[in-house]
Amino acid sequence: MRIRQYFVYIMANRSRTIYTGVTNNLEVRVHQHKTLSFQGFTRKYGVTRLVYFESFRNVDLAIRREKQIKGWKRCKKLALISAFNPEWRDLAVEERTPLSS
Repeated sequence: MRIRQYFVYIMANRSRTIYTGVTNNLEVRVHQHKTLSFQGFTRKYGVTRLVYFESFRNVDLAIRREKQIKGWKRCKKLALISAFNPEWRDLAVEERTPLSS
């Protein structure tokens, strides 16, 4: 039996414009951001770098966390990212993410 996983993630561009989202497939969702697959914020601002993520086994907890982060002031979101990823590297190409198989 496969255990479902849900992710809260933050994408950014080089200017540190950020987007927070939730998904059950981080690899696919990051690919959609990187390829600018959808109209909207990601395409408009070129938000294509995964800079933060958390995983959850419960979708309700993931959604609650996404809403919590979205409710924060920008400075608190930036501090969260910097604590997790001080160099703001694109984690989609780092070995420590669930994206590298």
